[in-house]
This record gives sequence, structure tokens and C-alpha cells, in this order.
Amino acid sequence: MRSARVQVYETPEITVTFDPTTCRHTGICVRGLPAVFDIKRKRWVAPEAAPAADVAAQVERCPSGALQYTRPGQP
Repeated sequence: MRSARVQVYETPEITVTFDPTTCRHTGICVRGLPAVFDIKRKRWVAPEAAPAADVAAQVERCPSGALQYTRPGQP
């Protein structure tokens, strides 16, 4: 079986990664922050569409851990 590639979405304030093999498709991200997470777009994660703190808070709600983030200067 071919594994899907981890997707990376970066801004100067936050980097969001998405692992499609881990995602359970609950839709929590899309419903919680639709300006950032929009499956109708080809680049479906747009972290620049909201403050980095809001993006981070929504990523932390991902039940599967498919969405992760890092912020510059934070471990």
C-alpha cells in the first residue's frame, strides 16, 4: 500500500502539518475554523487566513493528531 505524503503549510508565524493516513475525517477542523480549513480548496489548509494562535488552538482539537503545528521559537 502506498502511504500518503505529509502535507506542510507554512507562514512566518506557524507551520501546520497534515498526515492524511492518520486523519479520521471528523470535520472538527473544518467546522471550527472554516477560513483556514476548507476542503474545497486545492491547498485546503491556509494558516495565513487566521491569527496563528487561533490556528494552533484549532489544530490542538484534532482528535486523531493528523494535524500538528510548530511555531518559531517554541519547542
